[in-house]
Amino acid sequence: VAFYAIGAYGLALGYQYLGLGFWTVLPLAAITAAMAGCILGFPVLRMHGDYLAIVTLGFGEIIRLVLNNWLSFTGGPNGMPVPSPTFFGLEFGRRAKDGGVPFHEFFGIDYNPNLKFLFIYIVLFIKHRLTRMPVGRAWEALREDEIACRSMGLNHVLVKLSAFTIGASTAGLAGVFFASYQGFVNPASFTFFESALILAIVVLGGMGSTVGVVIAAFVLTVAPELLRSFSEYRVLLFGVLMVLMMIWRPRGLIRISRTGVTPRKGVAP
Repeated sequence: VAFYAIGAYGLALGYQYLGLGFWTVLPLAAITAAMAGCILGFPVLRMHGDYLAIVTLGFGEIIRLVLNNWLSFTGGPNGMPVPSPTFFGLEFGRRAKDGGVPFHEFFGIDYNPNLKFLFIYIVLFIKHRLTRMPVGRAWEALREDEIACRSMGLNHVLVKLSAFTIGASTAGLAGVFFASYQGFVNPASFTFFESALILAIVVLGGMGSTVGVVIAAFVLTVAPELLRSFSEYRVLLFGVLMVLMMIWRPRGLIRISRTGVTPRKGVAP
């Protein structure tokens, strides 16, 4: 959630102090978040599993506390306004502000509010392509067995840093979309609970499983709304769910299929 906050506040601060808009901040937020991911990656290269998760969760809390206490720059708990994205002055909402013309009316097309989810499908497509590229294969191999990867000549430092960098830049882009959709950002949107929720989604869905993570995200975002009367026990329920998952299905709801080579009969392996 720290990189998510960097992207969201990058748009708010860029608009507040430099007059930058959505399309200008979008690549800048990705670059800034990627640099933050690279900087964070260096100290944690020797860490694995739970220890790595603890460090990243701690980094998220550091970012939130800085945003919350730097009143003169970030506005602190009061937050900051964020402009709506435009395309050559055309807004993407159903109705434009200040008597303007919305994008869909200018081009004579029907308004579709679901277009805001296009970013999710683009990310899934890029992820699908990356996993079939050499760098994606290296990520998967390093996740499964780092010692074997290093023995095969893979530079584990560059592989880990590339994973941190690309993951952080994607979160930075998501933060920009989130801020523009909300029209307002404050530190309350980037709490420890949000980081814990993301971690729970990955554990529940299964690391490396896109379908599993999508299903887990749906379950863990819809379930709290259905169980709003038990909101005080939400963290407890998440903890119980995580423990049950570790016992029942430690690899997540949907296990990824690993491709391999089956030796032919009569041929020595």
